[in-house]
Amino acid sequence: MITRDIIVKSSTGLHARPATLLVKKASAFKSDVYIEFNGKKANVKSLIGVLSLAVTSGANITVSASGDDETLAVEEVCKLIETME
Repeated sequence: MITRDIIVKSSTGLHARPATLLVKKASAFKSDVYIEFNGKKANVKSLIGVLSLAVTSGANITVSASGDDETLAVEEVCKLIETME
């Protein structure tokens, strides 16, 4: 399992549009990909799961993945989160 802490820079946090992009990105990987925020954990391949975390702008989140392509999955998901505006 690979984990990485990042800060959400998007001014709106992870609302519907960014969350949809995240789900699409994570779904391209075989690995299980998760986000943790405020003690809650959600599967990034689930739009409802990501939205249920209510991640806000400036939030410190942990991205983790477990599986065959876990390293690439964490890199790509983190890169997407960091470049969202």
